[in-house]
Amino acid sequence: MDKKRVIEILNNFKSDKLSIDEVLNELKDLPFKDLGFVKLDNHRELRKGFPEVIYAKSKTKEQLKEICVNLKDRDRVLFTRVGKNKADLLLSIDNELEYNRLAKIVYKNKVTEKKSNKRIVICAAGTSDIRVAEEAYVTCEVMGCNVDKYYDVGVAGIHRLFSIYDKLQEASVVIAVAGMEGALPSVISGLVSSPVIAVPTSVGYGANFGGVSALLTMLNSCSAGIVTVNIDNGFGAGYFASLIV
Repeated sequence: MDKKRVIEILNNFKSDKLSIDEVLNELKDLPFKDLGFVKLDNHRELRKGFPEVIYAKSKTKEQLKEICVNLKDRDRVLFTRVGKNKADLLLSIDNELEYNRLAKIVYKNKVTEKKSNKRIVICAAGTSDIRVAEEAYVTCEVMGCNVDKYYDVGVAGIHRLFSIYDKLQEASVVIAVAGMEGALPSVISGLVSSPVIAVPTSVGYGANFGGVSALLTMLNSCSAGIVTVNIDNGFGAGYFASLIV
């Protein structure tokens, strides 16, 4: 339940379109709805400006089905880390949901108004990093932000990054996604005045240690203005970038 819906309920009560019992029935699931295995945080959009996000990877199909049924009337929904079989189930319950296969995100966004005219730019170092970048991209879109994405612009062919130099200068926030040695965020941060959110990915050979080497590079960057999220956490980067703009 968002602010708009609460105002609508209160106005309907004020104009005698709803009785006090009907208002109580509408509000009975605030601040959360207890389904036994999960307590859906219906108050979160009022509190934080964005509804609760459902991490699907460790949940059963039965759990996701019940959650999805209870979220069906919402204008914005986000399920992360969703495999194809679980995505097919969710889409069969709510035909307004969409599935981004690369990002492994199932989402719905019926809110067309943008929160700001500022832009987020997402850069992925290599094609193998796109899945994490797409998770950030969809998150920014659902959160109502203007966002552009540029893929395969890593430091191994740095002229590719310079080809989007003007776009980087226009960004209010840059999300830089990279595996291997994770150098891309430092390079970008040295070129722009905007904050840079670094996202290490688990892409790389053995000494990459599943993204740990990229994570340490980003944490130890000598370029000021960088913050680093967890390995493969495109969602976290997209959410934080959206809060900034």
